[in-house]
Amino acid sequence: MSDGFRKAESGTQLLARLEGRSSLKNLEPCLFADEGFPIHGVVVEFHGPEGTGKTEMLYHLIARCVLPKPGGGLEVEVMFIDTDYHFDMLRLVTILEHRLSQSTEEIIKQCLGRLFLVNCNSSTQLLLTLYSLENKFCAHPSLCIVILDSISAFYWIDRSNGGESFNIQEMNLKRCAEFLEKLVREHHLALFATTQTIMQKSSNSTESSIPLKLHCEADVEYRPYLCKSWQQMVTHRIFFSKQCNFSSSKAFSIVSCHTKKKHVIKCSFSVAECGVQF
Repeated sequence: MSDGFRKAESGTQLLARLEGRSSLKNLEPCLFADEGFPIHGVVVEFHGPEGTGKTEMLYHLIARCVLPKPGGGLEVEVMFIDTDYHFDMLRLVTILEHRLSQSTEEIIKQCLGRLFLVNCNSSTQLLLTLYSLENKFCAHPSLCIVILDSISAFYWIDRSNGGESFNIQEMNLKRCAEFLEKLVREHHLALFATTQTIMQKSSNSTESSIPLKLHCEADVEYRPYLCKSWQQMVTHRIFFSKQCNFSSSKAFSIVSCHTKKKHVIKCSFSVAECGVQF
């Protein structure tokens, strides 16, 4: 790559930043423990076991983003990076149809045109994909949100491929986290990523989980297992769980914690055909 191209690229990046990203003020106040909405530069981790509503919450956020402003949306673009191959386009379309007062095929196409979907099947491919996406953020000033479902997808594969070396096991994820932080910072993005609860507490183990109340006065136990680069860049961590005291299997609870401040909110939501309902 020539120096002239680098300069032109830097100028494009600067122009995109000066253009400014759209406000995310009305994205979803129930999820955020401080401002009530995500600001550009936040990194939000959705953490919990499988089946606790994380993916449905992502569909909820995508719908809020891509819906037109007259329909209650933000009318901004979203980059969805699918590492689990669980993304259900028909499910998203169903949610959009329920939220639009006039659900025409043309309006649905316009909404889906604001969604960029990328699939990755390894941590190496994820890293290369992130490098390739930088020009996309420069060319699309209305592209405000990156969703990564999930960043923990390749944890066990990388551990196996890394052999005895802990540094090699974490190498790709560390590089991904560092480049994600760069993208978020330089392009004024908001990043949402999911992680699975895969480290179970052992009753006969001296190793214990970290009580979240040490950080944000919430009675939630959390065992971090991803690399330090990721742990340090997360600004908000939202814990998902099922509500066992309800007969409905579609009732869930969240505890939202600001990792840098001692702000916590707790709320419940349910999942219906029309999507998430608080």
